[in-house]
Amino acid sequence: MRDPNILILITAGVGFLLLLAGVIVSRTSHSVVEERLGRYSEPGGYLGQTAIAGGEKAERASPVADFLDRVGEGSNLFDNIAINLAQADLKFRASEFLMLIVLSAVVMTFVGFIISNSLPFAILVGIFGAFFPQIYVARSKTSRLKAFNNQLGDMLNLIVNGLRAGYSTMQAMEAVSKELPAPISVEFRRVIQEMQLGISMEDSLDHLVRRITSDDLDLVITAINVQREVGGNLAEILDVISYTIRERVRIQGEISALTAQGRATAWVISALPIVLVLLLFLINRPYIMQFFNPETRGCGIPIIVLAGIMVITGFVVVQKIVKIDI
Repeated sequence: MRDPNILILITAGVGFLLLLAGVIVSRTSHSVVEERLGRYSEPGGYLGQTAIAGGEKAERASPVADFLDRVGEGSNLFDNIAINLAQADLKFRASEFLMLIVLSAVVMTFVGFIISNSLPFAILVGIFGAFFPQIYVARSKTSRLKAFNNQLGDMLNLIVNGLRAGYSTMQAMEAVSKELPAPISVEFRRVIQEMQLGISMEDSLDHLVRRITSDDLDLVITAINVQREVGGNLAEILDVISYTIRERVRIQGEISALTAQGRATAWVISALPIVLVLLLFLINRPYIMQFFNPETRGCGIPIIVLAGIMVITGFVVVQKIVKIDI
């Protein structure tokens, strides 16, 4: 009787059901707060029965997600996950994201067991699978922040021109939400919606800084808040900041071009051992399985762990070397 095999099959079956439930939840339980804000913040205020039906549908979330939300409400873990998801602009709740991590680990464990028929190898693959959703969120945050920073110069020019034409600060930001592409238009549309619902401009801009962790944006928001308190020519201040940001973006582009070879080298060297192991696994499986056999895994698994640590350390060190702060 192969108890480990039965355990793996049962776990895989449960994982598949949870994965199916997670997909359904991700499509039906988008942010309730955004649905409610949308009813009143659009032109005309009230969106009618369609918006109400959408809000009621969003409120009927998964019972498992609701239970996890109640258990983890107010904890640092859930708060950090929520902040990361907001910064990546992913419409998941913290509980749903935790479920997705578990599902990814279970599915990858099952796949690893099917490929290798080895429980230790399957567990190792499952551990790596648990990091896939977090890697995706981190990449989404990075790409979105980069796109936002690249649009800051255009945003400041639009606000400066609007202020010089006689617009108020809120009207200038509303023009940004309508004229510029995502993600900067999406973020400023949220700011306008919050102010239309009665939240002060300072608090709305503070929420924007929390969602977008950009030093350039922090400088812009600080200038706006200081000008509202002590007065001054906001158009001139933002014009100077716009020039500074544009020069910084230009220099960062030049540095990125000069360090492209080093960054590519880090990726190639880090991926080479992994690709080599996979090729050997396909070509000569018994050779690779020597790491996981009962007689040799006491030495094989520590070697694999040590090799993984060395690869990750080398990748991080090279990335630190080629990363130059401006």
